[in-house]
Amino acid sequence: MPIALLALAIGAFGIGTTEFVMMGVLPQTAADFGVSIPSAGYLITGYALGVVVGAPLLTALAVKLSRKTMLLAMMSLFTLGNTLFALSPNQEFGVAFRFLAGLPHGAFFGAGAVVASSLVKPGDRAKAVSMMFLGLTLANVVGVPLGTLLGQQVGWRATFGVVALIGLVAIAAIVKLIPHQGRPEQASLRGELSAFLRPQVWFALAIVTFGFGGVFASLSYVTPMLTDVAGYDPANVTLLLALAGVGMTIGNLLGGRLADKALMPSLYVALFALALVLGIFTITAHSKVGAAITIFAVGIAGFMIGPMMQTRIMQKAGGSPSLVSAAVQSAFNTANSIGAYLGGLVIAGGLGLVAPNVVGATLSVLGLSIAAVSGVLDRREQQQQPVPVPA
Repeated sequence: MPIALLALAIGAFGIGTTEFVMMGVLPQTAADFGVSIPSAGYLITGYALGVVVGAPLLTALAVKLSRKTMLLAMMSLFTLGNTLFALSPNQEFGVAFRFLAGLPHGAFFGAGAVVASSLVKPGDRAKAVSMMFLGLTLANVVGVPLGTLLGQQVGWRATFGVVALIGLVAIAAIVKLIPHQGRPEQASLRGELSAFLRPQVWFALAIVTFGFGGVFASLSYVTPMLTDVAGYDPANVTLLLALAGVGMTIGNLLGGRLADKALMPSLYVALFALALVLGIFTITAHSKVGAAITIFAVGIAGFMIGPMMQTRIMQKAGGSPSLVSAAVQSAFNTANSIGAYLGGLVIAGGLGLVAPNVVGATLSVLGLSIAAVSGVLDRREQQQQPVPVPA
């Protein structure tokens, strides 16, 4: 794999850390701002809204920029947002700066996926995309636990100061390692938007929203599941979440390799495995050993889907991949919102702390069903293509 992918992975590591470490330092942030923990939760919401808004908006505004310039601009905005957040005087400014830090998230991954694919031969494109996302999954293994520990020992501002430094390292790596990227030929906003006229693009976004929503329905409530159901001490939860992060890393790398060999069959297997594992989690959540093994398996099955869908949607976008590639990140965050909301709904309805796993399994089956329909359309399109006549 090209060394240039390291620059993309560093950027992804910083983005993954800032997105998820907020959950680990939320009590310290709430205390510093003098607000309740539920109110401090708007810092998480603010970032997610930034991702949803920024992915299509910034990609559309920068459609004529070279992709290397786009990557540098997005990582600079990311670094600025995290620096300002570390200096926030109060909750209101904090939410605004978290929104700012979230804006470049999707646009960075959208441009990064296109760049990663362009650096390798066609048969290795999904693998290259998975190498970029490796930074995101490693953030859950290394960045989030260490960032949480730093926030607890030194203060949450130090955590986001370090995140801003990671952003500077990523900028330097992009400058040094990413080869010159000329402006996309015949790039236009109309051309990028035209990709959304393709039904398969919408099927791909729906697969991400519902299929991946199953992961978030479960993992959003995994801490109370581990403590109140499995019986773990709260002090051990960080290690268990790191175990889930290891599973995510393995799943991401495995998904990239399988997608290059047989994308749609691999996607069917991944979604089926995710539904199965989440269903099993309703039983194994009552056992310490069973719960640990299962959240590891959820990480593997769930994050196999990421590089598959990023590659799939770029294939279906034709010659205008940037905007739809960024839209995948909006779909992932929509999946986060839907999964977390439905998981909370069944808990509030008195169905118990393991009920979100049933929701997750159901969402994954829905994602699998949409993938099956998309696969049928693929076969019909292939059958309708004219057979070349020998000369």
